[in-house]
Amino acid sequence: MDTNKQKNSLLNIQQLNKSYQVGDSKQIVLKELDFQLSQKESVAIVGESGSGKSTLLNLIAGLDAFDDGYLFSCGYDIGRTKDRELAVYRNIQLGFIFQFHFLLEDFNALENVCMPAWLAGQRNVDVKLRAEYLLEKVGLIDKQRSFPSRLSGGERQRVAVARALMNQPKLILADEPTGSLDAFHAQRVFELMMELTLQEGGSLLLVTHDLALANSCSRQLELQKVQ
Repeated sequence: MDTNKQKNSLLNIQQLNKSYQVGDSKQIVLKELDFQLSQKESVAIVGESGSGKSTLLNLIAGLDAFDDGYLFSCGYDIGRTKDRELAVYRNIQLGFIFQFHFLLEDFNALENVCMPAWLAGQRNVDVKLRAEYLLEKVGLIDKQRSFPSRLSGGERQRVAVARALMNQPKLILADEPTGSLDAFHAQRVFELMMELTLQEGGSLLLVTHDLALANSCSRQLELQKVQ
């Protein structure tokens, strides 16, 4: 293990392996992967379907276990961290943006953005002020009392971006966040996501099939199917 890389990287992955048991055979998804991500850096994860892009995000989030190797993220040794601590890590250190917004239908836009802070036990007035600030940044302050069912697809995804940034996470994990949007709204959501993440001192890992979006990131990590 390279301890210098550990100290200097927000995310440090070394010799990471991941496989799944499919019937009587083992399907290898990631093999001896090495990757580092610095603070305030944006990286697009690209590759054909089945190359392990979403799997990698799940491993970084501690939602799935890897076979062996080393994964250090935001101060956590993921392979050795207990489930309860991983839940704290996900809520405080990470922000998630998916292709589907996953907003809570019974809560309005403002409440959806507040939710990560509420889950972290924060209930003071600063939570509401920050949520309003983020909604203003994504151009939806006038929609703060609207429920998801009253918002367009692009608006819902912008609320999801604001929610992901609520706890000022160190790392944003975005899995095809613009996949369900038309070209105009996809570009707008991406620009907001990139601008706000870096503005707040965070880093971005973006899974995408959109080459234009991938080329807008600092660099790209191309994954290939393991033969």
